[in-house]
Amino acid sequence: MPQMTDHHGPNAMQACIDACTSCHQTCLHNVRHCLAKGGKHADPAHITLLLDCAQICATSADFMSRLSAQHSTVCRACADVCLACAAACDAFGDDQMMWQCAEECRRCAESCARMATMA
Repeated sequence: MPQMTDHHGPNAMQACIDACTSCHQTCLHNVRHCLAKGGKHADPAHITLLLDCAQICATSADFMSRLSAQHSTVCRACADVCLACAAACDAFGDDQMMWQCAEECRRCAESCARMATMA
């Protein structure tokens, strides 16, 4: 694996890859949770957003892992999708798993927003 360094600190890119990977897994786990709960949890638009978030997180991690010159563009999109997913998960206020998913999405969005500013 190539050395991943940047002007924001030696581990910023690896930390973002880790945040994206964790968010990807959390969103997929929450798809299963939402489908099992049914009702508004299983709304197709909500499930689609969870899957979109999981996919963009995996894609962002892939772009950074191969040190793609386009990683900042993908990270910017990832931050936007993660924030939308966090807001959707927040709507389930009293559901602990959805709260955890929202928190994970916000952490990933923050990390990806930082990476998006790197050229």
